[in-house]
Amino acid sequence: MKDQDDGSKIMKAVLIGDGAVGKTSIRRNYLGEDFTEGHIATIGVDLATKRVLFDQEIVKFIIWDLAGQPTFEKVRGHYYSGCNGICLVYSVTDRDSFDNASKWLVEAFKNMGPLPPTVIIANKIDLRYTTDKSKYVTTEEGEEFTKYFIEKLGVPAIYRETSARTGSGIQDTFTELLRMMSDVAGEKESAHFIG
Repeated sequence: MKDQDDGSKIMKAVLIGDGAVGKTSIRRNYLGEDFTEGHIATIGVDLATKRVLFDQEIVKFIIWDLAGQPTFEKVRGHYYSGCNGICLVYSVTDRDSFDNASKWLVEAFKNMGPLPPTVIIANKIDLRYTTDKSKYVTTEEGEEFTKYFIEKLGVPAIYRETSARTGSGIQDTFTELLRMMSDVAGEKESAHFIG
């Protein structure tokens, strides 16, 4: 899709996951904004846009940051439309947020049909070992979940670990997502020309 104003390519992604897992902090870090201590709940949806140079082309990258609270489920549904990618975030210090990850993928599927490229993001890795070992989510569990998701739904997906506080892994995660989104868009264009 092209931006009508300047002709740059547009890519859209949604950030989904339970409340308080760090979705907004991840987005803020990616945009170069400072980390904020404490949790400020997203009300409904928040939008961010970043122009990035990707494969010798300026891409207008639109990120919809969707509120994780169940009360916003009806509002969230509208924002899945037209997205080329998904960032599903859970906190490694909140096992419930990991256990709920599949529910988020079901919600996305309900609103989008076949899912686009997806990054499963294990956030707050800087806090992983500050909690009781029985409570934190391990790297192996995240990798297994991602593998299961790929096999079940045939979706291009990768697993990444990040820390919104330190910035670890965030830039690379979004670059990987852009690459996957671009690859799928290229395949669709090729199929269109062939068909």
